[in-house]
Amino acid sequence: MGRPLVFRTGCAIFIGMASLIIAPRWRLPDRDVTPFRHWLNRRQFLQQLGGAGIGAMTLGTGGSLIAAEPLKPSGFPARRNPLFNPGWRLTNEHAAGTYNNFYEFSLDKEEVRKLASRLITSPWPVEIGGMVEKPMSVDAGELAAQFPLEERVYRFRCVEAWAMVVPWTGFPLSKLIEKARPTSAARFVRFETFNRPESAPGMKQMPTHPWPYTEGLRMDEALHPLTFIATGIYGKPLPQQHGAPLRLVVPWKYGYKSIKSIVKIEFVGEQPSTFWESLAASEYPFESNVNPRIPHPRWSQAFERLIDTGDRVRTQPFNGYGNDVAKLYARV
Repeated sequence: MGRPLVFRTGCAIFIGMASLIIAPRWRLPDRDVTPFRHWLNRRQFLQQLGGAGIGAMTLGTGGSLIAAEPLKPSGFPARRNPLFNPGWRLTNEHAAGTYNNFYEFSLDKEEVRKLASRLITSPWPVEIGGMVEKPMSVDAGELAAQFPLEERVYRFRCVEAWAMVVPWTGFPLSKLIEKARPTSAARFVRFETFNRPESAPGMKQMPTHPWPYTEGLRMDEALHPLTFIATGIYGKPLPQQHGAPLRLVVPWKYGYKSIKSIVKIEFVGEQPSTFWESLAASEYPFESNVNPRIPHPRWSQAFERLIDTGDRVRTQPFNGYGNDVAKLYARV
């Protein structure tokens, strides 16, 4: 016979969806006992009862509450695509999650995680439009659910000469482009992130910057199989400091091209203005491919530092993806 599903907190007793105040040494009437079939399906019950807080608890010996394995979001962890599983050593997850550029929140990389955690990312409407046959406005979660998720291990290279290797979860941008069906006049894709100064203190601290953050790609770059829309990292949904709920990942370009927290994707005929290019075009040009032979005006790009070990390694052209993407930039 199954045990009754009862949570005890002091003298408050939670039975099914009802709460009672009962003195100690109580006896539970049979009519209030949770049916055995519902006890077997208790995970679903816990989800309905109280979301993550209650759903993360279960019954221990004697009816006391103990921590349980949290419910995993749908699609995580995703299967790693064998074509993007090179066997590289992954960057330590804690290091990758606590060393982040996200100027909407702070110039201090180690402060971003704390400040970004306040950003509400659900619901998160995403607008897809411009020169397309199928414009749409859809929540980020619903959008991601339309595509099979996969995990890919990519190098990530910041223009500031630091680097990491991380496993992203998501889907190729080309799949979304196929669904939107851009017209032949669309030659570029423009991306835009949120504009919420009330939630992002960095925007208030830098009011002269051209917020919201924008980026762009040529259509052939956007359609390349390496170009990825990430919804997760390290087998879990993206946290806010990594660009929840949707971000772009273009592994052969400097990291600022991989725009975070996307709210708008627009197909356009002319090269769009981008955030950093509008501030300093000589330092942050539209193309921004990783190139160890072209220094930044204020530092060399010949070497990079791994953020978790501090090791200095030589920078590779196109961040190591030259065999796949160099042909996009061949001069005729």
